[in-house]
Parts: sequence; C-alpha cells; structure tokens
Amino acid sequence: MSSHPIGEHALLSDRHSAALVTRQGSIDWLCFPRFDSPSVFGALLDDDAGHWSVNPAVPARAERSYVTGSMVLRTTFHTAEGTLELLDALALGDSPDPHRLGEYAPHQLLRGLRCTSGRVTVEASFRPRPEYGLIVPVLTATEGGILATGGPDQLLLATPIRHAPHDGDARARFDLDAGQSVYFALRRVPFGEPTPPMATQPEIAAALDETVAAWRSWSALHQKYDGPWRSLVHHSGRVLQALSYQPTGAIVAAPTTSLPELVGGERNWDYRYSWVRDASFTMQALWVAACPDEAYEFFGFMTAAAARYRPERPLQIMFGIGGEHDLSERVLTHLSGWRDSRPVRVGNGAWTQPQLDVYGELLDAAFRLREQLGELTPTTRTFLTGLADAAANQWRQPDNGIWEVRGEPRHFLYSKLMCWVALDRAAAMADQLHATDRAPAWRATAEEIRDAVLTHGFNPDVGAFTQSFGSSRLDAAALVLAIVGFLPATDPRVLSTTELIAERLTDRRGLVYRYQTTSGVDGIAGDEGTFVLCTFWLAHAYALAGRVERAREVFGRAAEYLNDVGLLAEEIDPATGEQLGNYPQAFSHIGLVNAAWAIHRAEQA
Repeated sequence: MSSHPIGEHALLSDRHSAALVTRQGSIDWLCFPRFDSPSVFGALLDDDAGHWSVNPAVPARAERSYVTGSMVLRTTFHTAEGTLELLDALALGDSPDPHRLGEYAPHQLLRGLRCTSGRVTVEASFRPRPEYGLIVPVLTATEGGILATGGPDQLLLATPIRHAPHDGDARARFDLDAGQSVYFALRRVPFGEPTPPMATQPEIAAALDETVAAWRSWSALHQKYDGPWRSLVHHSGRVLQALSYQPTGAIVAAPTTSLPELVGGERNWDYRYSWVRDASFTMQALWVAACPDEAYEFFGFMTAAAARYRPERPLQIMFGIGGEHDLSERVLTHLSGWRDSRPVRVGNGAWTQPQLDVYGELLDAAFRLREQLGELTPTTRTFLTGLADAAANQWRQPDNGIWEVRGEPRHFLYSKLMCWVALDRAAAMADQLHATDRAPAWRATAEEIRDAVLTHGFNPDVGAFTQSFGSSRLDAAALVLAIVGFLPATDPRVLSTTELIAERLTDRRGLVYRYQTTSGVDGIAGDEGTFVLCTFWLAHAYALAGRVERAREVFGRAAEYLNDVGLLAEEIDPATGEQLGNYPQAFSHIGLVNAAWAIHRAEQA
C-alpha cells in the first residue's frame, strides 16, 4: 500500500510523459514514453510497483522548489553532517525552436546530486517494475551502469556508482564531500533495438542545463501576465504546458490514474487522456498564463481525433493523447491502490457518454483564441461549424453532464448553457468560419436555449439555478452562467445562486463541493472531497459581480492548499485538508489562472 500524501509529490514532464517525486527523493510514478503508457515506477499506487529513490542515508530536512522559470525540481537535504542538492528533470532535448518545447525530448529521466557543504552519505535504490508492477526485470551491472531487461522494453540506468543488483532491486551507498557531484540518467530502449552506450557524466550534466534553459526560454517568450498572484499564474501556466502532449497538441486532465476522491472510496479514475472539456479550458487559461502557440496544434488534434464526426450524433467527449477513440476501462486487481483505495483503473468508461457541453467549450476556446488561430483550414472550419450545428440539433436531449454521472441521463443546466455558448460563439465567429449564412439560425436557436434555461433552470422555490431542469439540487457548475456571459454576475438570480452555493455547498474551510453526493445521487457510492476548480469558480463569480474582497478571500482559501512546489490536486479532503484525486489536476490550475485574471480585471475597472 502506498501512503505518501498525494500533495507531497512534485511533477516532472518532458511534454511526452510525466514522473512524480516524493519529498524524500523517490520517483514513485513514471510512465514511458507517453503519459498513458504503463508505469515503470508505480509505488504511488502500490509499494511493490516500483520506485527509484536517491536520498541521504541519515535523517534529513528537505526543502524543495522548481528552478526559477522551469519545471526542473531542486530538493535540498539538510543533515547534521552536510547539505545535499538533488536536481530532477525529464530531459527536453535541444530544440532549435523555443516555441516547440520538448519536440526532441529523448525520453530520459535525469538526476543530479551535489554536496554543497560537509559530507553526506547517500543511499540509492533502483527498483523498476514495468507494466504497472507486473514485471520484475532482470538487473545486470554493465559498463557505465545497469541494464534492466523484462517485458517490451529495456531500461538503461547510467551511473558511475557501483550498484549491487539483487532480486530486481539495485542498491548503492556512497559518500559525497563538499563540491562533489554525481549524475544519473534513465532511458527506455524498446526491446529488439540496439542498446546505445550509457550517457557520460558530462552529457547528463549538460542535458540538465539544457532542460532548465529550454523551460526558461519558453517562459520568457510566453509568460506576460502581470496581475495579482503573478508567480502563481506563471507557474500554473508552466504546469498546464507540462500536461500537454507535444507530438499531437493533446492535453491530459492529469498525469495519474486512480488517485481517489475520498480515501478508501471507489471514485478512482484514469485521467491520462484528453478530455475535450478540460483541454479547451486549458487552452483558454493559457491565453492568460502563457501565449498559447499550441492553439493551432490543439484544434488540429481535435479535428483529426474526431475524424468523420457528424453533427447528428454526440461528439466523443475524450480521446487518447494520440487521437485514440477506444479507451475501454479495466481494473488492475494486483494493485492495492493509494491507501488501499480500490479499484485501480486504467482506461475510462466515460468515453462512451454523451456530454453536450463539449460543443460550447470547444467553440468558446476557438473564440477566445481566434487571433492565434488566424485563417482556419477548411477542415477546421467544417469541424467547428459542425459543432455549432450539433449543439443546435441536440440541445434538447438529456446527457450525463460535466460531472460524468453514471446514472440516468438528465437535462443538466450546464449542458444547456454550453450549447448556448456554442451557438453564441459560432455566430460571433461566422465570418472566420465562412458561415455567415448560418449565423441567423444559430442566433435563433441560442435564444430558444436561453428561454429554456431561464424558464426551467431557475427554481424560484430554491432561489437558484439548479443542477438540472426541474431539480432542487444545487450544483457549483451554475457559477459558470456569469463566467460565460449568459447573464450578468449582478443579475439577482445569479447573485442568489452564488450566495446559496457559498452557503450550502461549502465545507467548514470555505471550500466548494461540486454538488452533494450523498445517497449515490450520481450513480456512484460514497462521498468526495471539495472541488478546487469550483472554489476558484466562486472567486471568479464574485469578481465579476464587483465583490472583489470576497473574491480575494475565496481565492486565498483555495490557494492555501497549493503544496510547497505550487501544485494542486483535484479535490481537498473536507476532514483533513489533504489533497485528493488525480494530481496535479489541470482543472485546478485552470481555475486559479482564470480567477486571478478576473480579479485583476475587476480591480482595474
């Protein structure tokens, strides 16, 4: 069983795959060569599923931060005898184009140790377990390192330190004196390909420097936001960039699977795929936090992934990061899960659900990024106009909604709202879409949706817009009514909804639930934590209403849960305040960026 708190991990990314590192210097999650590949190290979900730890052999106090302007992690260990600095990164390679971060990433995990004072005795444990822990590879000491063989890949660990392989684990113990350094590099070689020479110490040191420089170059070119919480917004922008898959432009919701929404619960899902909704929100947040050069690539990915899409049927709501459609869900019964939270799932059954809101999110992102997109290709124009037509054709249908309930489809308010957004934005972009002849029909249908939302979405007995038509249940997604411009944030119905959500959907910490999950109302047993994105939505809604002090207060409450390296999971445990759910979560960092931007604009008004 893995027990390290979720929020004690730091993220590494080369925009192809991701690793998570504990405060103690252990790589407890690594998927090669893609975000959704089977794990090589999976101790995050089960202690027997592999790790790679490098840390002092004696008790030490650890301090961590990312190297300024980068996603290269620096951990400093303070012991009674000396100080040790550990640098961790997934290599980005030396791309000649700083706009294409990670284009030539060599799929290599880099680690550098340097003793900065005194003497430190170091222990290292290299315990790979490919295929989510199913494979115990054969470890062989070779010239310049260790070769791990087993399954479809070989792993090469370049190290000048002699390790003693035994039963799938290679251990070493060595001393470093002040001024001494040592470097490690781990790379994957597909089985059957020639084994390359081990990386040398100067090569690994240079690759670390290259990676810092590449991140800094990207940050300097792209990050211009200069409002409140500037450093948090810029860091969140880098996190969102780290969650994008460079080869296609896809964006993962999170780089992990099955981290639970409540300890011991069954709300454990695989988030290593590209949700249309999450990715569209990410592109919009990057508009604030970093100039989104990838906008064109993202819409190209969506157009290709949704090949042969027809407006008469729902758009698939998520795809594999390579454009895959079949994301069938299965359970890994051999893994115990984080803190015994079972099941551990790979794949995600939500790919078959109809969720009508995706049309609005995609077209809203296209509208926000219209200057970056420039002249659209005929294929992209056809795709986007098809989305508007689909929203017009399907908005009356029930669906599973933004929260992907696994019960019966309903007429969710948020889904209707986003169909309105789809038609509103498409009409506004009609010239760019070469569809001015369709704009009057789109506007007319948007008015029909508006009338339906105002008539059936607002419950006068509750005094709020509710989760679905005819419902009395509150849902934080109603906060988006003002965010997308459906109604002014100062409209009495919107203000009443905002205040009721603040009153009835918040825990004692002032953090916001998506909705009340008691009694399995969403088709899944058990409760969940408060939802970080929803808390930032509340701050955003207050800012739009001109209640800036309230907005700042709510923003501050959510930002308190950032860990020491500025990362947020999906939810917060209402009992303990621990981070819960897949991590780091794009949604949470999106909410931070957009709420900060809204507060900045409100203060300038």
